Formats: sequence, C-alpha cells, structure tokens
Amino acid sequence: MSNECKCHFKEIKHKTPCEMVNKPRKLILGLFLLLLVDVIWVCSSELTKYIYQKESFEKPFFSTYVKTSMFTLYLLGLCFYPPWKDYINKTPKYTQLETEVEEEPVQTEDNGSLSPPTYVPLKWGEKPEKCSGSESDDASLHKAVKFCKLAEVRHMSETNASDAFWARLSYHASIKAGHLAKRAANRLSIEQVAKIAFTFCLLWFVANYTFQAALVYTEASSVALLSSSSSIFTLLLAAIFPSSVADKFTLSKFIAVIFSIFGLVMVSLSNSRFEINLSLGIILSLVSAFFYASYLVFLRRLVDNDDKMEIPIFFGFVGLFNFLLLWPTFFLLHYCKWESFEWPNKHQWTCLIINGLIGTVLSEALWLWGCLLTSSLIATLALSLTIPLSMLADMVLSTVAYSTFFYIGSIPVIASFIFVTFLLHHDNNDPLYQLCKRVLPQESRLSDAELEQRESLIGINEDHEA
Repeated sequence: MSNECKCHFKEIKHKTPCEMVNKPRKLILGLFLLLLVDVIWVCSSELTKYIYQKESFEKPFFSTYVKTSMFTLYLLGLCFYPPWKDYINKTPKYTQLETEVEEEPVQTEDNGSLSPPTYVPLKWGEKPEKCSGSESDDASLHKAVKFCKLAEVRHMSETNASDAFWARLSYHASIKAGHLAKRAANRLSIEQVAKIAFTFCLLWFVANYTFQAALVYTEASSVALLSSSSSIFTLLLAAIFPSSVADKFTLSKFIAVIFSIFGLVMVSLSNSRFEINLSLGIILSLVSAFFYASYLVFLRRLVDNDDKMEIPIFFGFVGLFNFLLLWPTFFLLHYCKWESFEWPNKHQWTCLIINGLIGTVLSEALWLWGCLLTSSLIATLALSLTIPLSMLADMVLSTVAYSTFFYIGSIPVIASFIFVTFLLHHDNNDPLYQLCKRVLPQESRLSDAELEQRESLIGINEDHEA
C-alpha cells in the first residue's frame, strides 16, 4: 500500500469530532462557543477596565498591538502539532471517488503503470512434509525442480495503488472516504490562508483598536451599546454580499435586530450612570462596529464553513502580519501626541499577557469558529449578550442594583438571539413575512374584485352608448 493510501486510511480512521457532526449538532456547538466567548469577553472587559483605571495604563494601541501579536503563538503549532505539519507538507491528490466509471478491457500488456523490475533474493519457507503410501512419492524422490534464487519485484504507480485502495473499501467506508477526500480537496492551502490573513489583518486591527480607544473616551456601557449596532451593519452587508442562504435578508431578521437593540437601550437605561454625548468615543464605537461587521461578512464570504481552513493558523498569520507591519505606528502616534509611548511595568505586563491570551488569542479563535458554524448575524447578536452579562457580573461582584428596566430589556435581547437561531435551524424561514402575506392578500383580493366590478360597469356603459 502506498504512503498516500495509508494517509487516507488514517484520515478515515481518525476523524475529529467536528468533522463528524451534522447541521443541528454544528449549530448547537456554535451556540455553545459563542456563549462561552461572551463569558470570556465579559471577564476580559473587566480586566481591561482594571488596566486602564487601576493601573493607569491607557494605551489602547499598545494594548491592541501586544494582544494581536500574541496570535503568532498559533504558528508554533505548524512545527509541533502533527496534523498541522501534515497540512503544510501534504497536498491531497485524490479529490473524490468516481461514481460513474466506464468499463475498459483489461490490458495484460505492460502499459508503463509498473515500475522497472528489481530483483531481490528469494526467501525460502519451510520444506513441505512428505506424504507416505503413494508410489508417486517414491518417484518424486529421484526428480528435482530448480527455482530461481531471485524474485522479480515491480511497484505499482501511486495512481493505480490509490485506485486499488479505494476499490477494496466497503460501501460505507467509501462514502465516508469520498466525503473526506472532497473536503480535503476544498481545504485552502497554507499559502491561501496566509493571503487571506494579509487581506484581513488591518481590518481586524482597526476594529479592535477603535473599540479599545473608545473605552478611553466613553463609558464602557455606552461603548458596548453602540458596538451592538454591528448587527445592523452585518445584516445589511450580508444581504449585499451573501456567502450562503443563511445570510439572506429577511423581514424576520430585521425585526429581530431592531427588537434586540430596543432591549439593549432599556438595559442601558437601567444604569443611572448611562449617558450618550456626541464625542470622539461615540464615533470610534460606531467605526469599530462597522469594521467588525465588514471583517466578519467578507471573511465568511471567502471561507463559508469551518472545514476550509484551520482558524488558529489564520489568526497566527494575522498576528504575524500585524507585528511586522504596524510597529512604525508607535512613532507616528508618539510624535503626534495621540498616544505617548511608555513601557509597562512588570504588573502591567502580567495583566496584558493574561488578557491577551484569554481575552484575545483564545476567545477570537472560538468566536470565529462559532461564526462559521452558525452565521454572521448570530455571531454579532451574541455580542449583544455581553451587555446584560456584564451588568449581571457587576450585580454579583460589586453588589450593584439595577432598576426594572434591566430585567425587562434583557428579555428582547435574549429572545432575538434565540429567534434568529430558530430561523437558521429551519432553513432561513421568514415567518413574519409569511404572516404579512396571509393578511395582505385578503385586501388585494378585495381590490381585484372592485377592479373587475368597475371594468364590468365600464363595459355596460359602453354597450349602452353604442
């Protein structure tokens, strides 16, 4: 069996759990990942607030640059993690099983499919035991058969060996193997992943930097509320640049997004310190929401499912390109007095590293994975859940009391998230639009009947005039 066949056999035998899940399980896994990321981001925002206020280190560009550069840790997996090493070195040649194969006559002549002959010494086995009670046995003692001491060996070509391997598989194994082979053929190469990361690295950095900078000028609750407008940008951009049927614009999705934002406004009003004034922080929050939605929609347009590329490798290249391209910005910000360069102390470094590893390196990979398993709109609506979760954390940790608006406003936020998930599970149905169609046709039928009646009356009048 050739090495290529052995690799395919290992892929069939050792499949990851994610490769075996169907659509409902993928949806459940994606929802779990998004909710887990919400919890991580709430903890990360609390740590960011601690770094800015308690540690007096208000350096949004420095913080974003350090946390983004930590993505390069994922590239170490290319050296030490065996599946990723195979992902680089191996290009799948066999893409799919042929379902219709034309029968061809068997060719007995050598058509060049075998390698040139090589001769190896022949290994003799044990001699057969003699049989008794036969005259032929006595006669055979006087005869001798000479065998060649060398064996001719020819190796089958990799193509024919691969075909022979697939032919020996059972029906169910061949179906699974064909599915794996097709998925491996559609997987992006390491060069393609690097190109995509280079395209989106600045888009991702701008979205995160503007969010961090907005926290310096505006209250965290105001920034979180305005960042939730990314769901509107996502809905509109996904409708213009759809990646799948799940991104189709529907009336039900639009109402769900408006309903969610209405709930977020009520939740924010429960905070007595909440106020929105037109400032630089508000503008930065809206810019962050737009760039985050753009990054998500256009990336999902290129990578429509989680099987196409390894998400950690993508973020590893994002961190590498940001690390190499953005360091001159420190000089620009320092001399423009936008953000003076200052080296953090040991305790500040500890907080930055912990926040970067958990709140950025781990959470961003999980969040993008959850987005590819569900949809871009569900992923952005999941961000809205961080607002009631952060206030709930304040209630538990800081014993902060909120008004009834908090509890009333949390209901539409959670309900919108569940409703859009329900729409995705039922193949992107639009129940509100169907409901409107059931009501509106009755009015249109009445108008059609009136029109027919008028036409008949006009015809009668014309007959009388004639």
